[in-house]
Amino acid sequence: MPLHTLSFPRFVDRFMSPLRIAVFTALSMLAFTGNALICRAALLGGTIDAASFTALRLLSGAAMLWAIIAVRNIPHRDVSPPVSARVISGFVLFAYAAAFSYAYARVSAGAGALILFAAVQTVMIGYGFYRGERFNGLQWLGLLLAYGGLLALMLPSATGALEGAPSLLAYLIMLISGAAWGVYSLLGRRVGDPRVISAHNFLYSLPFAALLSLAMWAVEPPRLGAEGVVYALLSGAGASALGYIVWYSALPALRATTAASVQLSVPLMTALGGILLLAEPFTLHFLLVSAAIIGGLALVIFSKSQRVEKTGLRPQ
Repeated sequence: MPLHTLSFPRFVDRFMSPLRIAVFTALSMLAFTGNALICRAALLGGTIDAASFTALRLLSGAAMLWAIIAVRNIPHRDVSPPVSARVISGFVLFAYAAAFSYAYARVSAGAGALILFAAVQTVMIGYGFYRGERFNGLQWLGLLLAYGGLLALMLPSATGALEGAPSLLAYLIMLISGAAWGVYSLLGRRVGDPRVISAHNFLYSLPFAALLSLAMWAVEPPRLGAEGVVYALLSGAGASALGYIVWYSALPALRATTAASVQLSVPLMTALGGILLLAEPFTLHFLLVSAAIIGGLALVIFSKSQRVEKTGLRPQ
């Protein structure tokens, strides 16, 4: 059977060995970490503005995805989602990327990754409750611990107690980015080749990115330094487009709890990268809130796994 006639899940089942799954998963986490570090580095240096970074990231991501579809002759006309679904997913993707950029102009890489991850998991938890899932005692304890850590991270900005802390608005913008990514992930559960779906979503995000750029250009001229442009292209074509393809190649072969647990590594790797590569400070306050947020969410994830498995059901 020719490779291009295989559906994406069947392709994964047939050709993905355990070693390749592990490698793809690790590469995906590195790509997600790289996205945060690249965005923070670009906007911290001031060589590009947030609106232009967002537009170039989405444009280069779309170009890379459609180039892959064309080169590999991946069928896409008959498996494309409806136009309404493309517009909604495109807008949500844009909302994530734009808020991500504007927040990282002010928030450190590690703190931003923590807030983003907590927001994404909140959306997933809310969706689970909507579908009838209920927490046990350990899960409620984990959730309380995670939200306590999130509050402790944001509180100094709200009260002005910590000198040099980002504004509370910057943290709230990152929360919006994480919530949008959570919604985008839920919308992406539809059946179909994720390469094709992602390509359409990136394409339909471009009009929204163009409108944002035009609106911001009316306020101040864009900054398009060579270094910032390179960072945006690396983020879009590399860490985003290729990162998503690698992640969705591994995802069908991973248990739900495994997929959730490996993502716990991203905030930790991002914080470490921010310290080593961007000279961001490492404080006891950040260490404690990181342990609370990541540890609390890990408790939610793994307690859920144990409770579901005891009933003989596979986590969805």
